[in-house]
Amino acid sequence: MTKPRLLIADDHKIFTEGLKRLLNADFDIAGVVEDGRELVAAAEKLRPDLIVADISMPMLNGIEAVRQIKKVHPETKVVFLTMHPDVAYAVSAFKEGAAGYVLKNSAPDELITAIREGLKGRTYVTPLIAGKLLNSYQSGCQSGADTVICLSSRQREVLQLLAESHSVKEIAAILNISTKTVEYHKYRMMEDLGIKSAAELIRYAVKQGITEP
Repeated sequence: MTKPRLLIADDHKIFTEGLKRLLNADFDIAGVVEDGRELVAAAEKLRPDLIVADISMPMLNGIEAVRQIKKVHPETKVVFLTMHPDVAYAVSAFKEGAAGYVLKNSAPDELITAIREGLKGRTYVTPLIAGKLLNSYQSGCQSGADTVICLSSRQREVLQLLAESHSVKEIAAILNISTKTVEYHKYRMMEDLGIKSAAELIRYAVKQGITEP
């Protein structure tokens, strides 16, 4: 019997080695990538049955990567395996069509359950946040972590790259846009979020989990 093919996306090598050992018995690991842009490319090339992805990754976070993947292949199944217990991230993940949301401090068999449910076309939410998720109600932009959801996809890409210390010129090259467009997104975000400096904008990105410190 052919094993379902998985693509793993996480930038912590020690963690992914353990993850492969956990999943190898039941699944075929088609590939492992370490940043969001590699994930988008690998998803197109490998066409896995399901993706297991972290949210916080270099270059492009997991939610943004999945948004781009699903624009081209909406049938793609994704289970997020993340350290973020904040319901806002789960809401954003499911808004992009995630099949599951599991925390990294969950029991190992919970991830396997989430993957199997996702492969069957069902949805799995870790019990650690299920109650809060069911009680949450999204009515437009809110304060706190939810404000990140209010940014456009391009703004979130620019914000992550800024927080990772890329220059405006480098960001323009990575995203294939002009430096003026990068500057526009930067200052528009500062205005919309009520942030007064670039340093404060980067601190915001780290706080919101868009990128790691």
